[in-house]
Amino acid sequence: MAKKRKEKTEEELDFKLPKFDEEKFLKREHRNIKTLFISFLFGSVIALISFSFWSLLSGSTFRWELILLLGVFNMPWLKYLFLKLDIDLTDFGRKGWFGSYAIYIFTWLIVLIILVNPPFYDEEKPRVDIVVLPGMQEPGGTVSIVAHIIDNVGVKKQDISFTLLDPDGKQIAADFTFDDNIFRYTHESPDNLTGDNTYTFKITAKDVSGHITEEEGSFRYSNDAIKLAEPIGATIAPGPAVTYSTDIKFDVGSDVIRFYYTVDDGDEINITKGDDFYVTSPKYEGWVKNKNVTVKSYAEVIYYFTNYPLQFNNTIVDYESYYFKVSDAIEIGGEKPPEISLPGPRYVGATPGFEVIVFILSLIVVALIFKYRKKDKKT
Repeated sequence: MAKKRKEKTEEELDFKLPKFDEEKFLKREHRNIKTLFISFLFGSVIALISFSFWSLLSGSTFRWELILLLGVFNMPWLKYLFLKLDIDLTDFGRKGWFGSYAIYIFTWLIVLIILVNPPFYDEEKPRVDIVVLPGMQEPGGTVSIVAHIIDNVGVKKQDISFTLLDPDGKQIAADFTFDDNIFRYTHESPDNLTGDNTYTFKITAKDVSGHITEEEGSFRYSNDAIKLAEPIGATIAPGPAVTYSTDIKFDVGSDVIRFYYTVDDGDEINITKGDDFYVTSPKYEGWVKNKNVTVKSYAEVIYYFTNYPLQFNNTIVDYESYYFKVSDAIEIGGEKPPEISLPGPRYVGATPGFEVIVFILSLIVVALIFKYRKKDKKT
């Protein structure tokens, strides 16, 4: 047993570490640094060329796809550059090529993304989304003009102009606010307004690069914004006689989210829309049998800009009051009014674009780097 241990010790003592070739090591490291530096410079040059083509392809549907192909198809030129510069590639191996290509592709992507975005380049016009609340209003009511104005560089209030013209085409002094990318203007109805009156407006937004977006719109004041279609004669007290089965029909000139009315200033009673009119009847709670009642109607408009949580709303108030003689039928006021589902914020995901391609390529490259590192450790 002692003899075996002695033989094993002698064998261990015979093992010698290989001689470290410092010159070969320095040569290899110098070669690796040189190839990585060339890869970086080549990626930067191709990014500049790609940026030129990107500018020329403005408006093209396949712009990013073509630029991506340009970057990928130029990768093989690295080998030609290495050979042209007399770089020794004898033991370069897959790891060396992978590192060079990875440096090239990452440099190309990063430099290109920087170049195609502000402050180096900006071709995007401001985006202006407008909503008029409501499009048709009763005389005496207000109209809200709201716009969501965004730009990749940014827009300030002094870069926005608002022109409002009255029904005679005369410009009206209009003061607006602009906070958190939201433009707001509220128009007050003139006291002497009668009949149909149409106002027109234009919003102009300019970004710091001089790109301009213009959006136009209009709104109306009309006595027909809300009107009672049936039964007739309800504008003069005591009004027509109605029972639980009588259809009371309203016509609304604007698209509204919620239409409702009150009976003798009581609780709000929602109305659902049929094929052409909003239809209700005295069968709903709030109506009182064997009584002369007064009905006031209202319409609510609600809007959310996409991916913006704040609600914008306004109300149409019918300037007319309607009068009815309610029968003494037992069914009067016996049913609950319908419930109306109100809208909420709208969120839409961004359409996958070039950034997604960059992200996927980055994941692939990182995965390959870890793969080759594990192989090197095992070796």
